Amino acid sequence: MKISNAFSASLLIAALAIAAAPARAQDPVSTAVAVAAPIVVHTIVRPKKRQPSGTWMKVEVLHADNNSMVVSEQGNERVIHTFTYSPEVKTKMQQIISSGGYQYGDRIKVQYTPGSTVALKIHGKPSKPATALYTH
Repeated sequence: MKISNAFSASLLIAALAIAAAPARAQDPVSTAVAVAAPIVVHTIVRPKKRQPSGTWMKVEVLHADNNSMVVSEQGNERVIHTFTYSPEVKTKMQQIISSGGYQYGDRIKVQYTPGSTVALKIHGKPSKPATALYTH
């Protein structure tokens, strides 16, 4: 029994000696050396953003106004899309609408980015506005 008590006492003393030793991670000399090394950072050259090429779709106008356009695909009339305008198209649409605008049934092409509802470009000639058949 005396040997195990002596052995336990020596282990306790060894553990206290290790715990009392200063920790190397907090040594001010070693941290100053580690911090003094310069960090080299390279600048990242980002490529210029290109205009989205988009997809052209042949459509038939159902309704068009200053804010949006409701169209159906020419290949499938049951598929209906509602597009808002990009800033470039909005100024062009304001001019077209002031001169009569697109009428129901006009066939045009709309360029848009798949997954979005913003018309990037619109090609097509608006028809002449319909006149009243009779007047009061």
